[in-house]
Amino acid sequence: MDVTPSQPAATWKNPTMGEWVCPECGRLFGRAGQSHDCAPGLSLEEYFETGPSHERPIFDAIMPQLESLGPVHSDVVSVGIFLKNPRKFAELRPKDKWVAVSFSLRRKAHHPRITRKVVEYGNRYWHVANVRHPGDVDADLVDLLAEAYHDEPA
Repeated sequence: MDVTPSQPAATWKNPTMGEWVCPECGRLFGRAGQSHDCAPGLSLEEYFETGPSHERPIFDAIMPQLESLGPVHSDVVSVGIFLKNPRKFAELRPKDKWVAVSFSLRRKAHHPRITRKVVEYGNRYWHVANVRHPGDVDADLVDLLAEAYHDEPA
């Protein structure tokens, strides 16, 4: 697919990995015609200018780990950063004292940072890890994110 996105190039990791790019907002989605809030994404610089100071170091700790798995697209919107391959496999949403790192798996996982109730939906489980510092991004959490990256929804 040869597409020139309307969103800033800083967030566009690999324009050929996606199945569909919205012609209106230029955002990448895992399936054609996917419903969404049609608004252009932000650049990472625009996003981090207004966010809490603890957010960027956590993003910087996570991204090299995930990019080592293959292409990762950062869909940067006002509420957070959606990580896609092209399907959304994780979200980073800022909170006052941490970043909520959310992901979906086919199983219920356990990790010290997963402090919220794991929510079951269909044959999947939605996990939220509260990450306060870059050091909280340990090998076990990266393994869970890698599992979400490689997993295809049923």
